Amino acid sequence: MMSNKIVLAAALLASTASVSAMADTTTYQMDPTHTSVVASWSHFGFSHPTATFSDVTGTIQFDEDDVANSRVEVTIPVKTVDTKVPALNEEFLGSEYFDVAQYPDATFKSTEIESMGNDRYDVHGDLTLKGVTKPVVLHATLNGVGEHPMAKVPALGFDAETTLQRSDFGLDQYVPNVSDDITIRLSSEAEAAKPSTAQ
Repeated sequence: MMSNKIVLAAALLASTASVSAMADTTTYQMDPTHTSVVASWSHFGFSHPTATFSDVTGTIQFDEDDVANSRVEVTIPVKTVDTKVPALNEEFLGSEYFDVAQYPDATFKSTEIESMGNDRYDVHGDLTLKGVTKPVVLHATLNGVGEHPMAKVPALGFDAETTLQRSDFGLDQYVPNVSDDITIRLSSEAEAAKPSTAQ
């Protein structure tokens, strides 16, 4: 009988801890108008061109006290790719590159987030691009957490960077003269929903 009470007490404590952890986790929506994604690569070793992606959306569940409770999901519409070179944009949209007719979006879903100290985090997750899913690590810096001075809601901002091999995702045109390694840099603001005033 005593052992049953101990088991029940432990279960209640675990349940309470779980509810408390969920309560401490704030959900933020990434602001597409204050989010940039930039890809860069080496072109024959002479230059490092860039491409940008817009209309990026995502959800961040962040628990500052226990980062293990945090989650990140990001959607990047690859159809928005812009190299500032119209002919290259068209090439990137085609089947030999992103094949946006079949795969209009890339997605990232975190699987683990590690605190590295000094507001730095390693965000482990799965990147799906052109129908292929591979593990990647985003090296992120938390720029700030607090009330947004304009929106007057909880907000956070971060920068993140990763390097991936494009051939892993079936994007291997002109490798190795045009580098296989692609550096992705992401900077974003995200805001929590405004509190409901309904009674």
